[in-house]
Amino acid sequence: MLTTPLWRWTGTAVIQAEAVPDPTNNCSVIFLDVAQKAGLNAPNVWGGIHSKKYIIEGKGSGVAFCDYDNDGWLDIYMSNGIRLGETYTPQSAPTSHLYKNDRDGTFTDVTARSGLARTGWGTGICVGDYDNDGWEDLFCTSWGHNILFHNNGDGTFSDVTKQAGLYEERVRWGTGCTWLDYDRDGFLDLFVCNFVDLDLSKVPLPGRSSCQWKGVPVFCGPKGLPGGMNILYHNNGDGTFTDVSEKPGILKSGPRYSISAVSYDFNNDDWPDIYVAVDSEENILFENRHDGTFEDIGVEAGVALSEDGRAQASMGLAVGDYDCDGWFDIFVTNFEEDTCELYRNNGDGTFTDVTFPAGVGLNTHYVNWGAGFIDCDNDGWPDIFYVTGHAYPEVEGHDIGSFYKSPRVVYHNLGNGSFEDVSGQLGPGVAERYASRGCAFGDFDNDGDIDVLVLNMNDPPSLLRNEGAIRIAGSRSSLLGLAVTAQPSALGFGS
Repeated sequence: MLTTPLWRWTGTAVIQAEAVPDPTNNCSVIFLDVAQKAGLNAPNVWGGIHSKKYIIEGKGSGVAFCDYDNDGWLDIYMSNGIRLGETYTPQSAPTSHLYKNDRDGTFTDVTARSGLARTGWGTGICVGDYDNDGWEDLFCTSWGHNILFHNNGDGTFSDVTKQAGLYEERVRWGTGCTWLDYDRDGFLDLFVCNFVDLDLSKVPLPGRSSCQWKGVPVFCGPKGLPGGMNILYHNNGDGTFTDVSEKPGILKSGPRYSISAVSYDFNNDDWPDIYVAVDSEENILFENRHDGTFEDIGVEAGVALSEDGRAQASMGLAVGDYDCDGWFDIFVTNFEEDTCELYRNNGDGTFTDVTFPAGVGLNTHYVNWGAGFIDCDNDGWPDIFYVTGHAYPEVEGHDIGSFYKSPRVVYHNLGNGSFEDVSGQLGPGVAERYASRGCAFGDFDNDGDIDVLVLNMNDPPSLLRNEGAIRIAGSRSSLLGLAVTAQPSALGFGS
């Protein structure tokens, strides 16, 4: 076995400390939902509650941990949505929220002063310091127009989308996003997923089409709808960006139903690559060619399809070195009646689908979203945490084996290449049922273990405080690395 490096670059200018693996593998943590006590009481608003007519209503918005005020304590940013057909006043309109960490287990809603209050279909979030001024900025994807918020360093943000060159007149459905320095010039570039080129006037309604799930009429899509084109923006180093998608080869993959994206160095050549989770089509692995271009090697590398060669309905992404061999592995969440996939990095540019040998192919009765490799119990071996919730509320009340609200799933890493499903052992924070979408990971209370923030569709969020993990001295940088690195599988559209 290769020696795991003490420090690892996460692909977004964040240094992450590695813990020393502990072979005892006793998972004795409990997760408690402390959101209400912490002051996170604003509900997410996203489309219809009991039924949804259009695919936009099924996807959900994003969450992120970020230290926007540089005080060493993780704050929270959450985007929001609306309901079709409702009329809002400025006072009643749902908005995104920024919560300041009060350093005592509670948060204060500082949205009004921050300048971040927006109403609309906000989807993904990625956090990164694009102008190298030492303050974390926010890029927010939407159905409509994406927004770049510049952190002014005084507790406020400014919408600089137009002056940064990121505004488009056309309506697009941005989903996942990730910051990366693809040309290694010292400035963060930006990759954005676009899901469906959505025009509601051209989408058939449930009951007036063949769109069904197990005989129940549901909203249509994504199949049958035009896919979106992914975008790569180059940071010009002066506060502006240029859409360079064509020359680097991003457009060669064509229109896809892209949902989440992450940027990591998968082949250890010191250049950031990009992996994209795609709904109902082949996933994408853009390998960085060191000359400003990328090549999609997903099929050749073995991470585009399932082991039996099927395209899956991929949603959430987690990246981590689960076997501590020095190479990043990939976990992908998928739809009900399908397995999530674990791809082991072979260290030679290829991956092996180890879903069943590793023991993570057990749960096929949930629709699965945001995910992360997190070391729940601080034993040095990354565990897997992901959230679930059906896309169709209409499945409730039908005896078809599908449930709209469902629990979270946790696989404990046994340190021998396999995992054990311990979801039922980790307390009410894991067992409680919601229609969840995005999730984020970080140590919000600075007690030395990883906590979890979960976005629940049409419900308040969950803040799962980790109780019982062994404290590891010096692990603070590892926790911050997970918290602020801009990976949408953890921070937003679940990714």
